[in-house]
Amino acid sequence: MMIKTSSNIRDTQGILGKSALYIVATPIGNLNDISLRALDILKTVDVIAVEHIQNSKYLLMTHGISVPLISLHQHNEVEAANKILTLLTEGKRVALITDAGTPAISDPGAILVQQVRAKNFPVIPIPGANAAICALSAAGITNPHFFFYGFLPTKSIARQRELVTFKSQSFPTIFYEAPHRIIECIEDMIEVFGANRILTLARELTKIFETIHVSSLADTLNWLKLDLYQQKGEFVLILSGAEKNDKSQVSEQARDTLRYLLADLPLKQAVKLAATITGENKSTLYQLALRLKQSDQSE
Repeated sequence: MMIKTSSNIRDTQGILGKSALYIVATPIGNLNDISLRALDILKTVDVIAVEHIQNSKYLLMTHGISVPLISLHQHNEVEAANKILTLLTEGKRVALITDAGTPAISDPGAILVQQVRAKNFPVIPIPGANAAICALSAAGITNPHFFFYGFLPTKSIARQRELVTFKSQSFPTIFYEAPHRIIECIEDMIEVFGANRILTLARELTKIFETIHVSSLADTLNWLKLDLYQQKGEFVLILSGAEKNDKSQVSEQARDTLRYLLADLPLKQAVKLAATITGENKSTLYQLALRLKQSDQSE
């Protein structure tokens, strides 16, 4: 009895021998994080489109893969897509990989996929590593929903403008960030969300110095500033969702005012005075005051 491999199964569907574009996920750090199916595809296609040839050569050589390469990155994707369409028209099979992770997820590839689909060639995803999902799996977040954003704008004003749109969102939001912007990014998050919102910071995932740090935005910023080494590498940031009718609906000033008044006044009186001073909703402040009291008693 013959056991069908993934390639055998693909052959029975009449795809393996025909021209097709394979979207192949590659490791985000550890070179062993690549599937057997991905290796099989990369060894048997006619051409591999890569984001940066030198970066991909090391991965391919490590796994004994010697296939012609062409470059496809964010600055030449339209031109490269035309070349790949020509190859597909000639009956060739092409794989697309990026420097790390799954192509077309905050990486080049989406334009190519659109054009290949428009010409009715098969587009076949080969799943694997993804930094956002990797970080989320280790964050311990119980909310079953999340929003993936990717890279924020590079300028502070534009970045804050984008962050404001997530202020009242109740489920976690996942961002990518570069090392040279990590401090400014978290400072902007504090400006928009306040110091107490919880952040999971995942750095250098699957690599030797992998770090996953969970704390408030303020504590995370201090932690990074105290250790310059922790500011290196590629980052995944998972911002916790806003609690309903809670902190996201109350300004940082109102929260500080309420905390100050609670230190010397009965709860109801502190809430009434805080509402008068700040103009915030009295009912929302009352619920927040209850939580603050409970938090102080548990400490």
